Amino acid sequence: MAVNPQHGALLGRRARLELDEVLASLVVDGYLTGEDAKRVRMGSRSGKTAIELHPLVVIANAKPENRRDAGRPLSLESLMEWIAGKADLPYLKIDPMKVNVAQVTQVVSSAYAQRHRILPVSSSTSEVVFATAEPFDTGWATDLAHMIRRDVRRVVSSPIDINRYLQEFYGVQRSIQLAQDAKGIGDTSKIINFEQLVELGKGGELGADDRHVVHIVDWLLQYAFEQRASDIHLEPRRDAGQMRFRIDGVMQKVFELPPPVMTAVTSRIKILARMDVAEKRRPQDGRIKTRSAGGREVELRISSMPTAFGEKIVMRIFDPDLVMKDFSQLGFSEEEGLLWRGMVERPHGIVLVTGPTGSGKTTTLYSTLKHLAKPELNVCTVEDPIEMVSPELNQMQVQASIDLDFAAGVRTLLRQDPDIIMIGEIRDLETAQMAVQASLTGHLVLSTLHTNDSPSAVTRLLDLGVPHYLIQSTLTGVVAQRLVRTLCPHCKRATTQSADEWRAVTHGWDIPLPERVFEAVGCLECRKTGFLGRTGIYEMMPVSSRLRGLISAELDLSRLGAAALKDGMKPLRISAAAQVAAGVTTAREVLNVLPPTDIDDIISS
Repeated sequence: MAVNPQHGALLGRRARLELDEVLASLVVDGYLTGEDAKRVRMGSRSGKTAIELHPLVVIANAKPENRRDAGRPLSLESLMEWIAGKADLPYLKIDPMKVNVAQVTQVVSSAYAQRHRILPVSSSTSEVVFATAEPFDTGWATDLAHMIRRDVRRVVSSPIDINRYLQEFYGVQRSIQLAQDAKGIGDTSKIINFEQLVELGKGGELGADDRHVVHIVDWLLQYAFEQRASDIHLEPRRDAGQMRFRIDGVMQKVFELPPPVMTAVTSRIKILARMDVAEKRRPQDGRIKTRSAGGREVELRISSMPTAFGEKIVMRIFDPDLVMKDFSQLGFSEEEGLLWRGMVERPHGIVLVTGPTGSGKTTTLYSTLKHLAKPELNVCTVEDPIEMVSPELNQMQVQASIDLDFAAGVRTLLRQDPDIIMIGEIRDLETAQMAVQASLTGHLVLSTLHTNDSPSAVTRLLDLGVPHYLIQSTLTGVVAQRLVRTLCPHCKRATTQSADEWRAVTHGWDIPLPERVFEAVGCLECRKTGFLGRTGIYEMMPVSSRLRGLISAELDLSRLGAAALKDGMKPLRISAAAQVAAGVTTAREVLNVLPPTDIDDIISS
């Protein structure tokens, strides 16, 4: 296609972008050749819906080679950044987590936003920021500034994102409003205390099967899956209930709901989880199995708790792809992987995983059981509650109401001809005794404890009342673990390590300062946090003959720790230092999760 070089200057001469002038300008700027532009134009004419598509979407869908970045296609994002530069406007990748939906959807109507293909993304008393995919169409901005009596600032965003969030933001907000109006509930500012909330419920609260409430819950779950949330928190408050997600271990506010709508959403979730909707005074547990947008089955564990302003709901998300990982995805080093396999591939013995809540113990155990569960083995679990239903396992849930506790569960499992038993947690002497009994009768037992480090697990068993000679006979190994956020691979940047931080991580261990480490930067992929996902750091303590000899009724923990170190155990901070040196995480991130009294602190004291 022959192109006049002057065509580049004509970009935007019409209000809305047109394919021909965009292609001409891309050729002039060196992103496309004339032949590339011709192919894109011919392809657009053959497409039935091409007339409805934004020109930059048409070009991105054709996947032409980016002549200024050899070997890579010209993506929609790079095209949007280019057109933003042409219009001298900032480019914004819309992050729905950072948009106050309730606030921005009050600025302009859905019809107005749809007509001009604009999306409000932030609002203050002085200005409103609108995302647009048509940077040269400015007529609406002047008119709108007069109507809303605030400054209008424009940013450029992907037309696909704008269309999607126009539907989602206004759709969810409309469902909230309609749900609120359905029972004539208007001013929520009158709800000032717990008693009045109860009266509101008696007066005819929103139906949990109301289609608007159903829409809100469906959106909430899909949104959480997309954002990689591990937990969803629904927190009732006096003025407005809060929705928050935990992403990579950090809580983030998502949305606010009027109290009556929050109550209806809570009821809807309780129905889906087969919980007692009428019982609002006692905590309850339930579970929901659903599918993500990609078709994956996802389980959610639901917990309700009565609070001053209603029931608080927490939904823990168990995505099979995240809970049941391959060994290589757990964060084990090669040496740690071999040690762990050596512990769990034995025919009998007790293997314990220790750490605080949220340290990844469940993921480690389920991934191990998936590895061990062969057709010729009978793998049974007793859990409180069952965190992830797996077809390879025979799983039983503790039920205190019928006196089915961990100890009774293990006693039952021993009559079920098991090869491997997983006990959710050893909490008391009876459960510990049953675990020991199972091990002595030739079974492999996996379980968890809450201790800061590996050697302390032996002390905990002694404190529970397990005789030292039984611990000597049965304990195969202990693993302490933590989870640390991993640096975003798309934006992490090489830097030098601060000597002070490195000393804090290694804590006197003679580990040379790495020549190069990486730091968090922040990009669109990680929502400007600099981190994407989490990995484990581990402290492996196989129980050798030397350690068995030190286990006594009057155990000296410092001697046991020192002996474990001589046998090759590496403390948590050494595993953490290796992850920092490998560029997986940062020293500051590691220092946030290391226990205050690590095993090396005990030894040095």
